[in-house]
Amino acid sequence: MLRLYRVLAFSLASLAWGNAAFADPPKSPAASPAGPKQVVLISFDAARDISQWQRSRALAKRTGAHFTYFLSCVFLLSPETRQDYAGPGKAPGKSNVGFGASKQDVADRLEQVRLAAAEGHDIGSHACGHFDGKAWSKADWLTEFASVRRIFENAYAINGIQEPADWHDFAHHALVGFRAPYLSTGKALYEALPVAGFQYDASGVSKGPTLPPTLNGTTRFALPLIPEGPKAKPVVAMDYNLYVRHSDGTEKPAMADAFTERAYQAFHAAFEAQYNGKRLPLELGFHFTLMNDGAYWNALERFAGEVCVKADVECISFRDYVARQHAGEAQTTVGG
Repeated sequence: MLRLYRVLAFSLASLAWGNAAFADPPKSPAASPAGPKQVVLISFDAARDISQWQRSRALAKRTGAHFTYFLSCVFLLSPETRQDYAGPGKAPGKSNVGFGASKQDVADRLEQVRLAAAEGHDIGSHACGHFDGKAWSKADWLTEFASVRRIFENAYAINGIQEPADWHDFAHHALVGFRAPYLSTGKALYEALPVAGFQYDASGVSKGPTLPPTLNGTTRFALPLIPEGPKAKPVVAMDYNLYVRHSDGTEKPAMADAFTERAYQAFHAAFEAQYNGKRLPLELGFHFTLMNDGAYWNALERFAGEVCVKADVECISFRDYVARQHAGEAQTTVGG
């Protein structure tokens, strides 16, 4: 069963003195045990466009947030180096999401990765070619993960770009988290993850916010279903799912403001339910694609700008959350 962090409750003790019993005076609110901070976990899949790297990093600086970027490693290969990747059962140079636009584009993306990491953000893996691995074997996943690490660690050399002195050591230790393309998982994936050195997976979907369990050495996060829209129908807390809900996955820029408001209200309501309740971690997922004219990024910026700055809220990365658990650390308390 999952362990919940609970605020300790203290009972009043009775003091006996002679024939009389006296109670301790009530504690002042300031002296009462504080509740856990509300954790918000915000992540981005694929992490391609340079402008969106810059925009998200600027948002983090304004709000004090730390994000997780699930990078597709094909974006570290240029058209000239795309043959360096072959997905399980695929010919070399094939990808469902393309590759980097040019050598310079790859260099710019690598620089954004380095800057984000230096600013305390978490760089995770979104595999390479964005293939659906639901039917893959453990060996297939291990092949993909080997490509992930080889390309990430050697991206500068592969593309003939001058490598910073600290890159290889950083890259060798950076990737501790994973999110599967299409959130498509299976037994073989979970068998392969710890073998490949991943500490956590963020590919799950849950009925609502929940504490992530650690199974076979891998902490498993899940995007929650959250109420959304006039009828409060549940939807996965990710921009793409809102995009499909709102406009059937097609662009309707004229409705962007309305979609922004709906998304913001859904994020806000899901946050308030936890903030005023059990304070379970709230996960929200995004892509670098600006769907419906950027409606969901606009909603994210408004939401993060309001909640991540609160004294009793922490917008942190998956990596930091897991590190706390591994260190046996209780959640930071209000005012701590």
